[in-house]
Amino acid sequence: MTTNLPFFSIFGAERGTNTQGDVLVSQTSDGTDLNTVWAEFLETLEIYNQHRTALASLVSYQTTRQIDAVPQSVAGAQFELASEFGVPQGNRLPNDVLKLGYGFEDYDIASRFTWKYLRDADTRQVEAVHASVLEGANRKTTTAVLSRLFDPAQGTTPEGNPEYGLYNGDGFHIPSYLGAEFDPNTDTHYLTSSSAVLDPSDVETLLEKVSGKGFNADSGRKLLILAHPNEAKVIATFRAGEPGADSVEAHFDFIPSVAAPARLVTEQIIGEQAPAQWNGLPVLGSYGDALVIESRFIPAGYVAVVASAGPNAEGNPVGFRVHANPDYQGLRIIPGSDQRYPLISSYYALGFGVGVRHRGGAAVIQVTTSTSYTAPVFPN
Repeated sequence: MTTNLPFFSIFGAERGTNTQGDVLVSQTSDGTDLNTVWAEFLETLEIYNQHRTALASLVSYQTTRQIDAVPQSVAGAQFELASEFGVPQGNRLPNDVLKLGYGFEDYDIASRFTWKYLRDADTRQVEAVHASVLEGANRKTTTAVLSRLFDPAQGTTPEGNPEYGLYNGDGFHIPSYLGAEFDPNTDTHYLTSSSAVLDPSDVETLLEKVSGKGFNADSGRKLLILAHPNEAKVIATFRAGEPGADSVEAHFDFIPSVAAPARLVTEQIIGEQAPAQWNGLPVLGSYGDALVIESRFIPAGYVAVVASAGPNAEGNPVGFRVHANPDYQGLRIIPGSDQRYPLISSYYALGFGVGVRHRGGAAVIQVTTSTSYTAPVFPN
């Protein structure tokens, strides 16, 4: 990100600019110098770019590469029985490496203020425009990461490389895990409930899809159940031994986190209660060994289980590509045509792309009576 932009003098009559105009736009109506506001904008952008949205960060890993060769197996090296005179076999990289591409697009938006507006506006009004841009950038990057996660369609990057979704029965090899084999032509991580109701068995199937391929605590990951508030409320009713609408009994209890409101209970909690937050994300509770995260970024009618290795960790399922040149990374603010007045006309630029890194690292379900999965539409 460019942080060394100069702070331009707001006075410029000596350059042939109307002096009265200079005076009129030198400060907001509450007396705040415009270049002070500009400096504040640069500072907030730096903070924004250092701390990406918690949700996107826990699902993705930032990279500057166009394409990665990523092992899809999480199994480690295999030792053999030692002999007195023999030489052990050499360890090598796994043969299940898949070349995965990441898309990339540039996005921008302008902010423009007339000198009359700045003369009469106070600092809060000017900052509101800046805040709306930050919110828009946050929404753009988060929905891009989630959209890639929820969409099985294969894309093509600007360089012509394949951009994959999760496993979807497309025939690509799925590594075995602890003796379990998977059919690449039928094993998909895009499911439907085949019912208008989300059942415990649906969520448990998602958990098994991910953990059963090695993306679990044994490989240093935490399972997260990401759900819209509508579905989160349903998950909060799951009780072990009680059947769902499909007559299949739940194997676990939903346990509220320590941040849950005070309530009357007769049951006793055995085991550790879920924390109030996990890496910056509020935790609703737990189901099995997974944390339930309620988020309106998740579209209604969908639930995802994600194996997260932590914020911006290489083991996360989605790759988040930024430009190789550090000056073009993150959200940037660029002065407009009048270099002496950067605030009056300025441009925000954002360049990034996404692509799945670990095709077995997440699974999603659509709550629908249909047997065919349809990817959700995320807002721009």
